[in-house]
Amino acid sequence: MARTVLVLGGGIGGVVAARELRKGVGSSDRVILIDRDGQHLFPPSLLWVMEGTRKPDAIVKNLERLRRKGIEVIVGTVTGIDTDNRRVATDAGELDYDALVISLGAELAPDLMPGFAEAAVTPFDLAGAQATRDAIAGFDADKIVVMIASLPYKCPAAPYETAMFIDHALRKREVRGGVEIEFITPEPQPMPAAGPELGRIVEMALAARRITYRPGLNPESIDVDGKEVVLAGGERVGFDLLVGIPPHRPPAVIRESGLANEAGWIPVNHNTLTTPVPGVFAIGDVTAIMTPSGMPLPKAGVFAEGQAKTAAAGVAGFLSGEAKPTANFYGHGECFLETGGGVAGRATGNFYAEPKPRVKFNMPGRIWHWQKWVFEKWWMFRWAP
Repeated sequence: MARTVLVLGGGIGGVVAARELRKGVGSSDRVILIDRDGQHLFPPSLLWVMEGTRKPDAIVKNLERLRRKGIEVIVGTVTGIDTDNRRVATDAGELDYDALVISLGAELAPDLMPGFAEAAVTPFDLAGAQATRDAIAGFDADKIVVMIASLPYKCPAAPYETAMFIDHALRKREVRGGVEIEFITPEPQPMPAAGPELGRIVEMALAARRITYRPGLNPESIDVDGKEVVLAGGERVGFDLLVGIPPHRPPAVIRESGLANEAGWIPVNHNTLTTPVPGVFAIGDVTAIMTPSGMPLPKAGVFAEGQAKTAAAGVAGFLSGEAKPTANFYGHGECFLETGGGVAGRATGNFYAEPKPRVKFNMPGRIWHWQKWVFEKWWMFRWAP
């Protein structure tokens, strides 16, 4: 008898999970991917859209193309997850499932910070990356503030890359000299989950570009008229241009699903990606994973990809009657750190290592930028053809 596997979300984790499931389950089984927009966006290239070296349509693919791989695609918003009755509700109808992979990601929520939507541009979505590009290209004032509004947020390197891209863009226009760039974040250091050594390297890279780095600060609101970031404690930081990473939140349907923790994210087994409900797996940014070293696993596409492969194998095992999942995700990942001007570094390591993550950093050079370029082309060909 044919079984049905639903994959919720068409981002990095969802697309990989659907493709792997199609290979791993029976030919008569249905693999159905449900996505709100019906579009697959490759987030690592948003920075290149902001830089102006990548056109938006080059990093977006229509998910309908997956039908050629035997994957059914439904464009619709997930409105309910009923794990008791194994049913998912969408604005396009209801679907029963035998196994479920949840990959709905983290939502950008600028409304959670007063004044953010009115005052800031953000490179974290396609429209925002283009708006940030235009704002930087036309900037002729004195001060730019790059701000991480709150934790957690996805793509942990991206805010730091953004600041260095801004520096490079202003130098290219020969207007950097009189411009102050200030970086504000609640984090104690850059990318803390990767360890203190990498954090120090990023801090030095910012300092070398005259970017004032201010960790441990908690923005509370934006004074739109006064053009000031209001910090906890009352300090105000003025700006002429605010480039912000908005607050993130889990989707409402996840918060209401019965699967979420108090913060609204889905806790899963850090190796198998299983939830307490048999046959239900969660991957990517929607999850809450505490690593063995006591640090939360960053919300990053590279982890979503690896988790998707593990979850797909877990679903196949579950459908075949496997008592316990045998596939495991071991916390390995890599991340490029773009510094502008066609130069990038690369961090690789094991984020599940104890007592702390073991991360190696390859210092910036053109080879790593070129490798990221190749990876982008490979990704769009391999996973979203």
